[in-house]
Amino acid sequence: MAGKKYDVKDLRLADGGRKRILWAGQDMPVLERVKERFRKEKPLSGMRFSACLHVTAETANLVQTLKAGGADVLLCASNPLSTQDDVAASLVKHDKVPVFAIKGEDNKSYYSHLRTALDHKPVITMDDGADLVSLLHTDYAHLASNLVASMEETTTGVIRLRALEKDGALKIPVIAVNDAATKHLFDNRYGTGQSTIDGVIRATDMLIAGKRVVVAGYGWCGKGVASRARGMGAKVIVTEVDAVRALEAAMDGLEVMTMKEAARIGDLFITLTGDMHVIAEDHLRAMKDGAVICNSGHFDIEIDLKALKKLSSKVEKNVRNFVDAYVFPGGKRIYLLGEGRLVNLAAAEGHPASVMDMSFATQALASEWAVKNRGKLTQKVYEVPIDVENWVAKLKLSSMGIRIDSLSKEQQKYLSSWSHGT
Repeated sequence: MAGKKYDVKDLRLADGGRKRILWAGQDMPVLERVKERFRKEKPLSGMRFSACLHVTAETANLVQTLKAGGADVLLCASNPLSTQDDVAASLVKHDKVPVFAIKGEDNKSYYSHLRTALDHKPVITMDDGADLVSLLHTDYAHLASNLVASMEETTTGVIRLRALEKDGALKIPVIAVNDAATKHLFDNRYGTGQSTIDGVIRATDMLIAGKRVVVAGYGWCGKGVASRARGMGAKVIVTEVDAVRALEAAMDGLEVMTMKEAARIGDLFITLTGDMHVIAEDHLRAMKDGAVICNSGHFDIEIDLKALKKLSSKVEKNVRNFVDAYVFPGGKRIYLLGEGRLVNLAAAEGHPASVMDMSFATQALASEWAVKNRGKLTQKVYEVPIDVENWVAKLKLSSMGIRIDSLSKEQQKYLSSWSHGT
């Protein structure tokens, strides 16, 4: 990408993308408040940002907020299938933001775009899955000393970064935005829950009611998908490796079993674990004709795609948009959605703007906090400051017309003392 100022599908899509960005912005009042303050105070002035995120209308509103704060922002995609091409074009044409993202880009282009983002020589990075930071720790390790911090938006990315920290190999300060309550309790549960089911329905036109839906993983994303599927009349089965989460799923009234057991009876399989080969070769062999499989975890390794291809005598591409049929010897078909990538972004439009409002407000404020603490942060994974969490939550409640109680002085005194007994 040397010398290129941007790489998007078609700038003629820009006006349509602008409408989409404005529509999303209407449902992001908390981020708008951050943007208004940033515009006045310019807390990010002169800071080079490289953001590796899903290029959606909601992300565009975050980028506009960072730019309003004075940041020099470059954006690339964190997933080859998650880019909204009209949004990418609009950011280039209307906001003068260099964007390097094209929906359906091949692996070579994807990593070329990541390299362009690091050639920007950022002092702040934003990541959704830690691909950018992983490259920063290998081919671009010489830039690590310049990094004020990196923001990580996903469970998968935080897992990778905590592993780096544990091994003593983390070269930069990281803020685990994903672990903020104002992110994972809402974005992961309600956002992933709704958008994943939306992606499945758009891709397949499937009636969820009456289907056996197998949800692999009962973290916040899995809980959200299971809840929405059950609400639409599905018979939900959960598979887990964590005993506490499995117990929680059982007490939530869901069936819990091994994937080996579920594989024989499931109609729709959705993986949301952050791990690899959750659906493996023996599971694929056991599945019935017509089973639909998809992934809503970050990477396309949750389903063993090599095994799926090996077991198939032929592959019928695009039997519907974002649906490929893998035909086994004997005629059994398994339908893969979105090439095994994030189905909510590959086949739908990702999370609703209202829930991303909190995630991206938290993201922007965490960036400001990192800049204010420049030079004080060490090579570790930090939590989002509680003051940021509380501000975002209170403003979101206000935007929804909801008021809550506050503690009286007497109540505050009681909660901070030990002298009152029975």
